[in-house]
Amino acid sequence: MSIAVQRPQRWDVPFGKDMTPSAVSQLLAIEPFLLMDASRFPKHCALPDILLNDARLTNYKAGDIIVREGDYGNSAFLILRGAVRVTLQSLPDEMLGRKQRSHSGWLKTLGNMLTGTKYPEIRRYGEAQMDDSVGVRSVGEDTRIFLQDVPGVLDEFNTLQLGAGEFFGEVSALSRNPRSATVFADVPTTVLEIRWQGLRELMRRDPALKQHVVELYRSNSLFSQLRNTPILRKVSDEGIREITQATEFESYGDFEWQAKYQKIQKGDSRSRIAAEPIICEEDHYTNGLIIIRSGFARLSRTYGHGDLTMAYLGKGQLYGLDELIYNAHHEKQVPLQRTLRSVGYVDILRIPTRLIEQFVLPVLPASTIKSSIQTVSNALNESTAVTDVEEDLESSEIDTGFLEFVVENRLMNGTEAMLINTDRCTRCDDCVRACATSHDNNPRFIRHGLTHENWMIANACMQCVDPVCMIGCPTGAIGRDESTGNVLINDMTCIGCATCSNACPYNNIRMVEVRGESGGFILDEQTRSPIVKATKCDLCVDHWGGPACQAACPHDALVRIDMNDMPNLAAHLAQ
Repeated sequence: MSIAVQRPQRWDVPFGKDMTPSAVSQLLAIEPFLLMDASRFPKHCALPDILLNDARLTNYKAGDIIVREGDYGNSAFLILRGAVRVTLQSLPDEMLGRKQRSHSGWLKTLGNMLTGTKYPEIRRYGEAQMDDSVGVRSVGEDTRIFLQDVPGVLDEFNTLQLGAGEFFGEVSALSRNPRSATVFADVPTTVLEIRWQGLRELMRRDPALKQHVVELYRSNSLFSQLRNTPILRKVSDEGIREITQATEFESYGDFEWQAKYQKIQKGDSRSRIAAEPIICEEDHYTNGLIIIRSGFARLSRTYGHGDLTMAYLGKGQLYGLDELIYNAHHEKQVPLQRTLRSVGYVDILRIPTRLIEQFVLPVLPASTIKSSIQTVSNALNESTAVTDVEEDLESSEIDTGFLEFVVENRLMNGTEAMLINTDRCTRCDDCVRACATSHDNNPRFIRHGLTHENWMIANACMQCVDPVCMIGCPTGAIGRDESTGNVLINDMTCIGCATCSNACPYNNIRMVEVRGESGGFILDEQTRSPIVKATKCDLCVDHWGGPACQAACPHDALVRIDMNDMPNLAAHLAQ
């Protein structure tokens, strides 16, 4: 029997259930909202509506942890009253109250697999939807953590105090990266938490706010990020502070790169690589060390009349260090040996050469210096660039054809890609059945996908480093789990708009028609059309034993693998 309900709409479940029009009016009377031009906002996304539905007010006692380093978050914070402390050093896990996510025991998991549900994609509509937890994402008052010894933390760890009118957490919210520092209330504090969908709209309509956020990143977060960069760990705090002030921020490509991805993929390889903005070019001279802040970049060399991919760089990786080291030890300067291109969208940090020579090179291990000089010397001793490339290809751990396949299809984005060896796979579909048994009789992946020789990347959510599926969700229903980092869908706040499904460049999110417990489809009470929800692989996050697909494969043909773990990937491909 079918059930008719009202189709969910954006802001059906506001971010803050206690936010009121009166509170919005008070916010509009203070900066930065007072200085915003309300006429820049369209009627369907007016400034007051953003504050009413995409923001919430929260009070914290002294010592309460607001965000924890390493957690994933989808919101930024504006301090209204009080003050907070940003830790410039990592706090111990036990001090932060971290604990492992609990999984169902094997007996419960076995019971669910044996009994399952009679119909696929069952939803229970009724009083459960009115629960107080609706609209609260991963955190709430019942899980708040506080520091018992705030004076001890202040004595032992370096911190930075932020006061009323200042933002924090905006970098993680907009870049889909883990929190770079722990922030806790220094005194009783009230903050306005803005989920990233609302923050994006505010920055889009108010350029001054966007510039303000960039400067906040430099003053609040960059020091911590540079301090924890391996190559800079032996640099003095004074040196890091000077580097922080001189570091340049640059972005290449389109933040919403997936919108053009399908069109670009239809072109030939030459046009695809030409569409990737050049960050630094082979045979040009370096003007600093580049650190990938977020996104991915292609490392390539000239080969004949084209380019060959040598590697891909992700967050935290470096470009230009070998040449900087070589030039510091030789009178004759050499140019860059590789071209660096943006794949999709890339944020980089560029540290000027003079600061690398002043603070970094003197503290580098002798082995690093020797290795870099040897790398550049080998390239310079070759008579032609083509010979050099051929030697590189012979020594590469991963076949260059596979590297091209990975980069062309943006597969380096995956931390849990489903890699299938088609030579071993017998098409028995045990993996599909195991997934269906674990997920309401409806498998969360399809056993086909992009292939290179005998390797297939199946259509299963890869838990991307840069999950662009999160960009357009109007309610924040799809987001990072704060403890595992997995990209999960909150079924209660999913309105079935298919924005995430359309945004996913890998076709790994599917829209399904949901049913009531009697098996009848749940219908929109106005249009009488079926209600749909977004579904995707969740890595069996609540099941004992991890991904059922991998566990069920009888031939070890299937593995969930991090495409950025090059040694592990190379070892698996060599099997």
